Order: sequence, then C-alpha cells, then structure tokens
Amino acid sequence: MTRLGVWAAPEGLTSPQAVDMAQLVESLGYSTLWLNETFGRDPFALAAHLGGATSSLVLATGIANVYHRHAGVMKQGANTVAEQTGGRFILGLGVSSPQIVERQRGLDASKPLTFLRKYLDDYEAALYMSVPPPAPVPVVLAALGPKMLELSAERSTGALTYNITPEHTAMARERMGKDAILYVEQKVILSTDAAQARATGAGVLRFYRKAPGYRNAWKTLGFTDDDIDNATDRYVDAIVAWGDESALQARLQAHFDAGADHVCIQALHPEKGIGAVADDALKALATTF
Repeated sequence: MTRLGVWAAPEGLTSPQAVDMAQLVESLGYSTLWLNETFGRDPFALAAHLGGATSSLVLATGIANVYHRHAGVMKQGANTVAEQTGGRFILGLGVSSPQIVERQRGLDASKPLTFLRKYLDDYEAALYMSVPPPAPVPVVLAALGPKMLELSAERSTGALTYNITPEHTAMARERMGKDAILYVEQKVILSTDAAQARATGAGVLRFYRKAPGYRNAWKTLGFTDDDIDNATDRYVDAIVAWGDESALQARLQAHFDAGADHVCIQALHPEKGIGAVADDALKALATTF
C-alpha cells in the first residue's frame, strides 16, 4: 500500500460521477479510497459498486457505524465486498457521534468504549457461511482519545484518526506503539485565498464541532471553546490545510514525520466544501510521497 489515500464523502456526486472519481483516484496512484457513512449512501453497496469499476484500488469504510449494524451483519458486508473485489477492502469501524447515533437514530451510545470491545468480540465470533475473501478483512478502528487508540492497537490492524493535527498524530503513535498501522485523514484546500479557504474550512467543521469526541480531542491539543465555537483562524488552519501545493505537501509530511503510516487526503472544493471532490488538489498531491 502506498502512503497516500483519499477520503471522500461523495454525497453530492451521482453514481456515474462517483465511479469517475474512483477511477481518477486509482489512475493517480492513490492506494485506497475511504468512504464515509452518515445519512447518505450505504458504504458497502457503494464500495462494491466502485470495486467493480476499478482494478487495483483498495476500498475502505471510513467509517462504518457499529451501532447501526449487528456485528454479524457487519462481517457479512465486509466479507462480501472483500470477496467481490479480490481482497481490496478494509473495514473501518467506529462509534460515530451522539448526533448521529442518539439524536437521529434513537440508539444508546452512552458507553462507546465498552460497546466497541464487546462488538469486536461478537464480530470475531460471528458465522460466515459463504465463499470467503482471499484473506481476512483488515479491521481498523476510528480513534481519537488515548483509550480508543490503545484498543485499536490491541484489537485491530490499527487506527483511523480524523479532524486532527500532526501533534495528535505524534500522540497517537506513542499510544499505539510502533507495530499498529496509523491511518490519518487530512483535509486540504488547494487555494491561496485565505478568506475563502477559512470560510470553507469553518463550514465543513461546523457539523463536527457539535460532537463531544472531536471537541475533547481539540481541547487536549490546546484549543479553547472560543476557538472551536467561533472557528478562529488558529483552529481552522490547524485542522484544514490550505494554500499552494508546497503548503499542502508540508502538512502531509508533518503527519508522516509524526508517525503516520498512511495519510488519506480529503480534497475539499474551495467553494463547495464537503460532498464534492477537488480533482486539482488530488492531481497536485498524487506523486508527493
């Protein structure tokens, strides 16, 4: 696997456009395409569809919500896509956020770490009686805090971090040890228009600011409630890398220097934000590492 991947929330794309996006990602040499799950497309159905339109690209859930699926059903979905794509699938699992799990789905998310530990036990024990994939599906856990990072190293292939800084990457590597794989998402905007880039970045982060997990992680990195609530330049600039190609390359390198094994780029459109994919940024960064 190459060191760069792409994280995408292609909810604003039609299915044919999503195929075009996946084929572009593959043609540019990115190893992995991470697909979101919120209130849009089912990530397993989308991964299977995109897997049929590509030949070498690894598809990954970034992340599939553990509260929304029984562990056995999650295993069925993961094994099905992995078998259909010849093993080109990574299962990213996570507890998501209270806004999605509790407020929108009406489910109890009060003890996420305990829930996830039991979920992994059930996943490993679940029966699967169809043709298996070529190899066991790699499982990665979405993690921000120390305990979830430690669980990622203990019970899975590694961790996927999101909405964080290189300083957090260094902390995550220390918590996880040297053997677990650390996947890091980084939002980028290829634009030198500071006002526009910061406005787009602040708009994208608005949803995440409501999630206690992200807020707690940001506060441990030194950001205040005022920074977060008012989307100060210091806060937005730390989470969303913007600028010319060299500025974006420097941010990616900072994550690798801090211990990341793989950085998945979320290439935000300077005007549209999340839901669209900025092809020019993907092309500019494709051969960087």
